[in-house]
Amino acid sequence: MKISIFGLGYVGAVSAGCLATDGHQVVGLDPNRTKVDLINQGVTPIIEKDIGDMIASAVNSGHLRATTDVREAVINSDISLICVGTPSQLNGNLDLSYVRRVCEEIGAALKEKNAFHVVVGRSTMLPGSMRSIVIPTLEAGSGKQAGVDFGVCNNPEFLREGTAVYDYYNPPKTVIGESDSHAGDMLVELYKNMNAPLIRTDIETAEMVKYTDNNWHALKVTFANEIGNICKAVGIDGHKVMEVFCQDTKLNLSSYYMKPGFAFGGSCLPKDVRALSYKSKNLDLDLPVLNAIMPSNQRQIERAISMVVNKNNRKIGILGFAFKAGTDDLRESPIVDVIEYLIGKGYELKLYDKNVNLAALTGANRDYILNHIPHISKLMVDNVQEALDFAETIVIGNCSEEFKPVPANLKSGQTVVDLVRIVQHTSGEHYDGICW
Repeated sequence: MKISIFGLGYVGAVSAGCLATDGHQVVGLDPNRTKVDLINQGVTPIIEKDIGDMIASAVNSGHLRATTDVREAVINSDISLICVGTPSQLNGNLDLSYVRRVCEEIGAALKEKNAFHVVVGRSTMLPGSMRSIVIPTLEAGSGKQAGVDFGVCNNPEFLREGTAVYDYYNPPKTVIGESDSHAGDMLVELYKNMNAPLIRTDIETAEMVKYTDNNWHALKVTFANEIGNICKAVGIDGHKVMEVFCQDTKLNLSSYYMKPGFAFGGSCLPKDVRALSYKSKNLDLDLPVLNAIMPSNQRQIERAISMVVNKNNRKIGILGFAFKAGTDDLRESPIVDVIEYLIGKGYELKLYDKNVNLAALTGANRDYILNHIPHISKLMVDNVQEALDFAETIVIGNCSEEFKPVPANLKSGQTVVDLVRIVQHTSGEHYDGICW
């Protein structure tokens, strides 16, 4: 394919060298004349393992060149990759002035082009940037419509400095957010020989994936450092602890616990988080990440309360109030906090959970209900239908199978607040998901 790459910095130079090595016809563009001249001389403008030899070979074979002529590059290519910088502003926001300027130039060139062209955002941009800046700027400059007259995609890169060439050919995934299937089909051709999962999705999801990845990596570094700080303070080798931790790929390094939803609860997690936080304070350690876990969890409880209150209904049905489905454990169940708030504010409630039956409970759980939350036991009903017939707002608090038909069988005037994603809906008029 014929590809134009805007920006010959780190991402642009690596992309140019790899795509040209793959046999595509690549032209690089940059306002910095020195970078353009270096490429045309077969010299890499960046320091990165293997890329120097790749660029030299690609230029020598005629698969790679560089120019400052935007019009010629766009008209004579099928796809344009935007790889310009998006530096931070003083307030933490991104400076997208380089992206805007490049889109103005590409748009002006598209005005003169009849063939379908795809513009791809490789620069890291916050969700909504493609819709609010890239697409309007391209449409204004070209007088054409995105998704119809030309295509737009977001294609985040997952390159690490020092191993960028290896990462390019061995990606963890290839993500394409597309304005239309034609644009996506064209971009897929660049990656058809990649041995990696290919995910085609909407533009905003693709934009957000990159930020999710990088913030998760930053959180992992910080988490490991804080655990290491505690370990050193008590005379433990932090590396040994994390080596054992990382051997658990069933729970620790896995997709488990990684779905957005309601707050955590139960007899273990809250207790153990508080205990480690207490220990760190006794050791005079300032550990912002670990100390933020419980406050962040509380914010999610408060978010759920706000969702219920904002429905302006007084009759509330709670379906599932053990801390997770398949258990009768109410200790530190976050949904109990929601229930107690609503009771305190004078709401009428009916509660149903097939696993929480007062007559059948024994031991610690029975003691907890009778001595700590006796007022809740009086609101429990024996079947789900009784709660549904009563409620104006229905809160789904755990993912028991019997709750799945509920959102599709609402009566007039009823609404659902879903804290567990019992069905794959997104929030709308009569259905409200806590994170979707």
